[in-house]
Amino acid sequence: MLKDSQLASRVELSAFLEGVEKRAFKQAVYALRTDEAALDAVQDAMLKLSASYGDRPAGEFPMLFQRILQNVIYDALRRQKVRNTWTARLSSFVSEDEDEADALDILTADSDAATADAPHRQFERARTLAAIEREIARLPNRQREAFLMRYWEEMDISETAAAMGCSEGSVKTHCSRATQTLAAALKAKGIVP
Repeated sequence: MLKDSQLASRVELSAFLEGVEKRAFKQAVYALRTDEAALDAVQDAMLKLSASYGDRPAGEFPMLFQRILQNVIYDALRRQKVRNTWTARLSSFVSEDEDEADALDILTADSDAATADAPHRQFERARTLAAIEREIARLPNRQREAFLMRYWEEMDISETAAAMGCSEGSVKTHCSRATQTLAAALKAKGIVP
């Protein structure tokens, strides 16, 4: 039997979930705009993968997880839209003084690399990464989804198309538009490769 066709063990599932956790959180934050909603979405996606697909071959986990995560994010966005519609309509009757907390971008860097760099280089890198993340967050949902799956998750075009539920041509179009938009936005900020 081929290794890819063997069923995954609990250790393999745990290792996969541990490895994808931070990237999945960032994807969810980009789409949902709050840490709390993003954490809920990632946890829900992980539970669904474990409960429904945990016995599948480990090679199938990346594509399955991305599809589940995107579905959970879309469900959360639909719930937010409905909730925001009713909240806006009812807000004239309620006077609340709640401060809206902004989601914090936490940049994690390799500790060895961070100590080897001079402080000004660390600052410049953090500033550049923050600018890139802000621009990724501004992309339309489908472009951001395709871009992150292709270039961050390193999924190939067919895997990305299957995970997004669209054609390979659509993935190519979304990725092309995303890279053009990001390049133009970053160039305008003085960030060039």
